[in-house]
Amino acid sequence: MSAAAKFFNEGGIFMYPIALVSVVALAIGIERTIFLFFKYNINASQFMAQVQKLVMANNIDRAIKLCNAAPAAALPKVIKAGLTRANKGEIEIANAIEEATLEVVPNITKRTPTLQSVANIATLMGLLGTIMGLIEAFDAVAKAPPDQKTAMLTASIAIAMNTTAFGLIVAIPTLIFYIFLNNHAKKILDEMDQYSVKLQNLLVSRGKGAQSPLDR
Repeated sequence: MSAAAKFFNEGGIFMYPIALVSVVALAIGIERTIFLFFKYNINASQFMAQVQKLVMANNIDRAIKLCNAAPAAALPKVIKAGLTRANKGEIEIANAIEEATLEVVPNITKRTPTLQSVANIATLMGLLGTIMGLIEAFDAVAKAPPDQKTAMLTASIAIAMNTTAFGLIVAIPTLIFYIFLNNHAKKILDEMDQYSVKLQNLLVSRGKGAQSPLDR
C-alpha cells in the first residue's frame, strides 16, 4: 500500500467527504479558469486602441464588427452596446452600456466565491474528523482492554491527525486558487468600467472635435 493510500485509509470515514469537497473545488477552479482566462478575457488596451481609431474615423460599423469578432469576451459585449447607440444621446449611450454591464457581470463573478466556502468546508470537516478521532482516543483510554488499548489509541490519533491534515491540504490550495481567480475577475471588471466610461465620453465628444478620452 502506498503512503498516500495508507494516509487516506487511516483517516477514517471523514476522509471521503473531504475528498468529495476537493473534487468540487477542482471542478469549479477548472471551469472558472477556462471562462475567465480564455472566454471572457481579451487584451483590453489593444482592443480599445482599435475601437478608438475606428470611432474617430467615424466608422462605427467596423467597430461593431470588431466587437463581433470576440462575441464571448466581456469587454466587447459592453463596448458593442455603447457603439450601437453611437448616434443617440448621452443618456441612451449610458443606459445601453449599463444594461450590458449588468448582464455580463454575473457571468464573470459567479461560482468564484464558492471556492472560498468550499475551502472553509474542507477545514471544518477536517476539524470534525479530528474531534471524532480524539473522542475515540479518550474512549479507548477509558474502556479498551489493556492488550488493545495501544492499537485503538494509535488508530484514533491517526484519524484525528490525518483528517486535519487532509482538510488543510484541500483548503489551502483552494483558497490560493480563489484569490488568483478573484483577482483576475476583478481585473476584467475594472477594465470594463474604465473603458466603457471612456467610450461613452468618446462617443459624446467625437462630433465636437474634442481630445479622445483614451489618450488622456
